[in-house]
Amino acid sequence: MTEPLATHDFGNGGLDAAIEFFRRTRSELRTLRLVRISTDWVQLYDVNGDYFELRGLGYPDKDIIPVLKSFDTPFNPEAIHVPIAAPYKEFKTGRRYPWAADRVM
Repeated sequence: MTEPLATHDFGNGGLDAAIEFFRRTRSELRTLRLVRISTDWVQLYDVNGDYFELRGLGYPDKDIIPVLKSFDTPFNPEAIHVPIAAPYKEFKTGRRYPWAADRVM
């Protein structure tokens, strides 16, 4: 596994600073592909395998929900905090509204 392109510690500024970190650094990544969340970090990956890491925040924390919503991750907010046996949870990112979904065929 490679090193992250950038890291941020969650304790420095809290939730707003974490969301701003991902927004500010997002231009350095290609199309977002997936997010991995452990008990103490969040890693946001692009299609090339490059990623950013947010340390100090994990799926047991209540602040994980707004962070995941900030990059359009489809997940179940009621089940995100449930512990698992795996080292991390993985979700695809970039939920999109399908073109012409509102049109009648």
